[in-house]
Amino acid sequence: MTSHTPDPSQPTSQSTEKTDNTTQPTPETAPKPASPKPKAPKPSAIPRPPAGVPVAPSQPQGATGAKQAPTPTPAAPLVPAIDEAEADEAAKFGRVDAEGNVYVSDPEAVSSSSSSDASQVSGSKHERIVGQFPDVSEREALQLYITRYLDLLAQVKLFQTRVQTVSDLTVSEIDTTINQLREQVKEPAAVGDLAKLRQLLKDVEELAAERRKAIEIERAAAREKAIAERTKIVEKAEELAAKDPQKIQWRKSGDALKNLLEEWKTAQRQGPRIDKPTEDSLWKRFSTARTTFDRSKRHFFAELSKRNAAAKAEKTVLVEEAEKLANSTNWDETARAYRKLMDRWRAAGHAGRKDDDALWARFRTAQDTFFEARNAVLAEENKEFEKNLEVKLEILKEAEALLPVKDVKTARRALRSIQERWDEAGKVPRENLREVEGRLRAVINAIKDAEDEAWKRNNPETKARAQGAAAQLEESIAQLEAEVAAAEAAGNDKKAKEAREALEVRKSWMTQISQFADE
Repeated sequence: MTSHTPDPSQPTSQSTEKTDNTTQPTPETAPKPASPKPKAPKPSAIPRPPAGVPVAPSQPQGATGAKQAPTPTPAAPLVPAIDEAEADEAAKFGRVDAEGNVYVSDPEAVSSSSSSDASQVSGSKHERIVGQFPDVSEREALQLYITRYLDLLAQVKLFQTRVQTVSDLTVSEIDTTINQLREQVKEPAAVGDLAKLRQLLKDVEELAAERRKAIEIERAAAREKAIAERTKIVEKAEELAAKDPQKIQWRKSGDALKNLLEEWKTAQRQGPRIDKPTEDSLWKRFSTARTTFDRSKRHFFAELSKRNAAAKAEKTVLVEEAEKLANSTNWDETARAYRKLMDRWRAAGHAGRKDDDALWARFRTAQDTFFEARNAVLAEENKEFEKNLEVKLEILKEAEALLPVKDVKTARRALRSIQERWDEAGKVPRENLREVEGRLRAVINAIKDAEDEAWKRNNPETKARAQGAAAQLEESIAQLEAEVAAAEAAGNDKKAKEAREALEVRKSWMTQISQFADE
């Protein structure tokens, strides 16, 4: 069967044409039967709806006695193409009586509000009047109501297609359309298989219920996803707010918090809606995180301002002390004083970039003044110390030739001569001092270690103790040897094994003591 699109020129199933006993219908307002060619109706041949059927308002009339403007002739309405087979099939469910009353077979819905004249029972066939169209042929009288039936059928089929194919159908659209269609097919002023129409609507309702359920599931999933995304935004904000104020990068974190707020607004405008309690709860957490962040930021910078002021005061004192030392000629003591001032400077903390830079410039100027003067003096001294360095390098060659120590006494005598000449050579340049002193100290330590080792070997008390220990070990070895022999003779393998292991340990000790005593 061919589906039909509702014709805007035709009255809907909710209304019929308004009757007027004094005004004749124009050719454009009269129903257009598909076939055969309609016969011109007489002046009284006007379709009248039954009692209880709503009517559309007619064209407003002018005031009594007033001159009325001529009514423009309307353009011919667009009549949708009608499938004659469908129309013929629909006509089987209607009839027209001698007075022009149009009946429809409707066993399922007889209006309780209709009068006894508007509905009747004829044998087993339930009928009700849907309108009146006198003085025309039966098909002409039925045609308007058949068209309305086909329009209703087309609407139901169209919605069935939409339910099955349209992806962005909403629950509200489904519910609204179902309710409208239910009202339209409840007791329509139409002629056709109304039972079939209502059954089709029931089938569509089942499809719509399934589609509605699927939409609800999709909507619930979208809500859960939206809640998860909003929750993630909140958690990021809370993470920023919970950071240690001493470690946080305020500008970067502040920008991140602003971006999170924009993400929240975008999700609120464009994302799926979430239930108000959940949204309010998440927003409260988000707002609390922002408030906490702002409070921490204000507190941090207030404390920072206090610390900067204290650091500025401390560094100002250090700069003044440094400036007092700038012209000192007590090179070593003043250099140590500047090192201490630097330690105090580092411990004072930051005073703010602007103040730090200004104070550091003054401190550095005073420090440079002193060290430049000292370096100039030391440069002059180094010219004389270069000759002393050459002498000490030659002495170092002689000292290092004593290693490794073979004769401790000879090495000790040579070292005394080396140390006397070393002291007489005088100072060396500061940059070479550590190197040459370290090389000589290594020779002295090596000779001392050799002396200590020789003393240990020749100490009478040590030798006496070694000899006493050797005597004890000899006695213990003899006793263990006897135990081994006795255990073997008795066949006690376990005891013999233990005695042999102890004997091996004592013999090892005896070997070590003997070597020490021989030295």
